[in-house]
This record gives sequence, C-alpha cells and structure tokens, in this order.
Amino acid sequence: MAPAIAPAALFGLIIGSFLNVVAWRVPRRESLVRPRSRCTGCGTAVKPYDNIPIVSWLLLRGRCRGCGEHISARYPIVELITCGLYVAVVLTAPDVLHGALGLVLVTFLVPIAVIDLDHKIIPNRLTGPAAVLAIALGAALEPSHLPEQLIAGAGALLFFLLPALVNKKGMGMGDVKLAGVLGLYLGRAVMPAIFIALVAGVVVGTAVVAHRGVTAGRRVKVPFGPFLALGALICVFAGDAIVDAWLGS
Repeated sequence: MAPAIAPAALFGLIIGSFLNVVAWRVPRRESLVRPRSRCTGCGTAVKPYDNIPIVSWLLLRGRCRGCGEHISARYPIVELITCGLYVAVVLTAPDVLHGALGLVLVTFLVPIAVIDLDHKIIPNRLTGPAAVLAIALGAALEPSHLPEQLIAGAGALLFFLLPALVNKKGMGMGDVKLAGVLGLYLGRAVMPAIFIALVAGVVVGTAVVAHRGVTAGRRVKVPFGPFLALGALICVFAGDAIVDAWLGS
C-alpha cells in the first residue's frame, strides 16, 4: 500500500479544498460549480495559483491578495485533515469495498461536521447522496455485504428516530438520517460508533455545564453531528476490532 500513499495524500488535499467549498455553499443553497471561488470580503475571484491547497494560504499568510481580508485557518486545516484521513483509509482498508466506503464516508463526514458546527444543520443534500453511494458501492463491489449494510442502516436510524420524535427539542432529524447513513457505511461497526458518539457528547455536555453552570449550560446548543462523525471515523479504522472484542471473538 506504500506506493498509494502519495496519490492518496495529493487527492486528499484536492478533495479537502473542494470540501471547503461544499461546507460554505451547501447550507447557503448555492451551486457547487458556479461561480468560481471568491473572496468573501471583496468578491474577487480567486486565481488558480492562489487556490493551491495549503501552499497558497501559507504564501498569502492567510489573507486575500486583493483586499487583505483574513482567510480563516480552517481552510488549510480541513485540507490537512482530509489528506490525513485519505492516507489512513488507504493504509488500513482490508479490501477494495472497505477502502471505497471509507474514502466516500470521509468525503461526506468532513463537510457535514463543519456545517453542523457552523449552522446546527445536517443537509439532506449531503446525507441523501451519501446513502445512495453506500448502497451502490455495496451492490457493485460485494453484494453479499449489502444485507448487513441495510440492516445496520435501518437499525441505527430507528435507534435515534424514537427519541427524536418524543423530544423534538433534542436530537434533530438530520442526526437521525446521518446515523442511518453511518450504518450503511460501517455495517455492524455502527454500534461502537454510536456508543463513542454518545459518550463524547455526554463528556462535552458535562464540561459545558461545569463551565457555565447548570442553567446557562443547558441553553447551549451543542450539535451532535460532529460526535457522530468522530465515532464513525474511529470505527472506519477500528470498528470491526471493537465489535470482535465486545463479542469475545
């Protein structure tokens, strides 16, 4: 797998740059194709040589060439994270199916987490295509794995659906749909992914309450999507091992 590291890293950087566009435009219901990337300050179109992942941000010192507007460090961070995740998937995937599912899942989870942090929403424009691609990949690459995908997806969705219907001020339907999507990608490994997400959510929620006090802490809306993404990413790499450990296999 070593020869694949460089292509995976390069492709991850390129995709990461595009995912920044996705995270910005999807919640605003803008086209992902047109217009070209522009400075949010002066509206000037970004030149190709100013749009090289990480390199351009460093050379420009995090500012627009035209107006000097600050460019958030989150852009190169997203590119680096996507690059690292792509390399990790390529290095650890046991077969073609898991490699393809892992890469596609990473591609969707990165903008989903960013959008949920910024806007407290998980757009159907991302979860819908993600679900379709998971099923298509399973059917094309390993049809025998498809029943596990569908069962895990349905089970994860139903696990969150009832609480969401009972307490509409708690978990949103975007989280419910994302859980179902994770089941399609992770199969049986969605169980530990959900457990990790719940534990992480409780830890962060407790920390917020401890910092701000019970009354003020309960008013803070902490999006759950990033926790689901965290659990899913851990289980992309170690999900089957965790399940086997739980089952004593």
